[in-house]
Amino acid sequence: MNIPINSLQHVGIPVTDIKTSETFYQRLGFTNVMATTFQLNDDTGYVAMMQRGDIIIELYQLPEKELIEIKRRGNGHIDHIAFDVDDVDTLSGQMKDAGFNVIEAAPVFLHFWKNGCKFFNITGPDGERLEFNEIIKG
Repeated sequence: MNIPINSLQHVGIPVTDIKTSETFYQRLGFTNVMATTFQLNDDTGYVAMMQRGDIIIELYQLPEKELIEIKRRGNGHIDHIAFDVDDVDTLSGQMKDAGFNVIEAAPVFLHFWKNGCKFFNITGPDGERLEFNEIIKG
């Protein structure tokens, strides 16, 4: 199967304090190019997309109730790697048909970026999550 990946889109990193992490990445030359919130279990989380050149890092802070596991672990980790694609809906079906372990029943829409984005995830052989993400164009 020839999967039409355009490029690495972003790397998602869960953080315990979005402002502290944003400041850290700014010191490395990154700029916050998108900040927003999201809902999880009736609570609010925060996202900052930090960009330097062609590199984008998604920093996200889960709602306080969800942060317990991250704080308990005591070390950081990369949550997912996202690939940029042009047609996430078609690709999702193709990946399911090809036998990949697609996590979501259908691509998920988020109000990120100007017009939103849609994504789905698969898991790799060791449980790593690979996200396929389409930023919706005008």
